[in-house]
Amino acid sequence: MRRFAFILHPLRFNDFARKYPVTRYLPPRLVESVFKHIDPVLTGHVMGVHSLTGEELEGWLIGLPLTPRIILNSPYEWVLNKLEKAGQMAQNLGAEILGLGAFTKIAGDRGVSLSHRLNIPITTGNSYTTATAVEGTLAAAERMQLDLSQAQLTVVGATGSIGQATCFVLAPSVHHLHLVARHHDQLDLLKARLLHQFPHLHIDISTDARQAVVDADIVIAVSSAPGAIVEPGDLKPGAVITDVARPRNISAQVSQKRPDVLVLDGGVIEVPGARADMGFDFGFPPKMVEACMAETMILALSNRLENFTLGGEVEVPKVSEIHRLGQEHGFKLAGFRRFERAIDDAEIERVKKYLASKPLLDEPDRVSY
Repeated sequence: MRRFAFILHPLRFNDFARKYPVTRYLPPRLVESVFKHIDPVLTGHVMGVHSLTGEELEGWLIGLPLTPRIILNSPYEWVLNKLEKAGQMAQNLGAEILGLGAFTKIAGDRGVSLSHRLNIPITTGNSYTTATAVEGTLAAAERMQLDLSQAQLTVVGATGSIGQATCFVLAPSVHHLHLVARHHDQLDLLKARLLHQFPHLHIDISTDARQAVVDADIVIAVSSAPGAIVEPGDLKPGAVITDVARPRNISAQVSQKRPDVLVLDGGVIEVPGARADMGFDFGFPPKMVEACMAETMILALSNRLENFTLGGEVEVPKVSEIHRLGQEHGFKLAGFRRFERAIDDAEIERVKKYLASKPLLDEPDRVSY
């Protein structure tokens, strides 16, 4: 029996009510302030995960009751102390490896300092998140009959760890790449690195996400922005969008107002084991988790007890390696999903038919929603 632990936290204020229903009646800032003083808590017990190799897995979910705003705006040493307490809890429970979820892997130096304070290895899960984001995007592009050599690919959050790795993994297959991030100097550096290795690329850079997606055939959104930054009217008809970010980069209104685009939830993984129980309501059907948690589980099952993905960069060879290990154990993409619900073949065909029935205009503001 292999054992792991995973740290999670509320992505939005309403998430507090999943465990503490009374909080829905209280002012958000008051709840945030009170929970800053609460130590990490045991939130869930993962059981019933069975690898195709025959190995079994047990895990614990450790909740850090901090919102993204608190994590990002608090001194890192204070956040690090909170993470250390969560890690010590994981060690005491018997976990062999610890995964960092959501903004706990964005704070500070992406797990590096925490790894020096604990006696178990740590991973951010960003390698498997990258692998499955690319896998899902390529599958969707094929279903929508997009030619990668001609398509405009826009990566929102390109200078982040997942964004950079995504660019390097997809670079051999595309010709037109648009990089989007907040800092122009970091974009210039990434552009130079990509062109040095892939001189065939035509690369644009931008700090304006909404403008950058206007002409995009494929969008991969991995920004760490605390809320939606792309709205319904920003997207090109027929576009394929993979939203890996949590909280989402793509507005939920896109699902209601844009029947002519295909928006996918990136990085939702089905785990192996007929009776697998995740021990927590992630908002997904049973047996489904985010890819960052799945990476931790895969490493535990593989007895790869090491600091696999840490720091600000994701190594492309590790993206391939964790994808291969996941397949060996029976982890797989949970099909196409759109705003936490399954997309069937009929819906994809409706998107294609809707697109075929509508004339495309050339102006950037071609659609009004």
